[in-house]
Amino acid sequence: MGAGTILGLVTVQRLAELAWSGANAAGMRARGGVELGQGHYWPLIGVHVAWLAGLWWLAPGRQVDLAWLALYLVLQLGRFWVLWTLGRRWTTRVIVLPAAPLIRSGPYRWADHPNYLVLAAEVAVLPLVFGLWGYALAFSALNAAVLALRLRVETAALRGLE
Repeated sequence: MGAGTILGLVTVQRLAELAWSGANAAGMRARGGVELGQGHYWPLIGVHVAWLAGLWWLAPGRQVDLAWLALYLVLQLGRFWVLWTLGRRWTTRVIVLPAAPLIRSGPYRWADHPNYLVLAAEVAVLPLVFGLWGYALAFSALNAAVLALRLRVETAALRGLE
């Protein structure tokens, strides 16, 4: 499997998730959901779009490391577990449904933000599939910066529900 196939699958997955997120966000707003922290949203999306676009630029033609690819695929199991657990409440935005209970099942039994743990690992691991160590480090740092903002917003929003 070459870089184009791998990146094509990741791109399709991310676009499908954005569409699902949009539908979920609209449904949550229709049920009285309130979005918080909109100011961090586009920088967060920008880092992730730049990460994937840069991989499209740098990875084609590079050797694929099957061990790193296997780890990336395992991370997808964690990603799908998070999406399954949150169901229609999963979005790329921070939307609070007043009076809705916090989800404490699935991976949320053990971690407050398992989605971001998986995301941080993905940002590091996918470049390593193509031997792009410096790229993995640079985008891990950028991702950590935008996730720090996101976590402040989301943690404050979730505290209001406890």
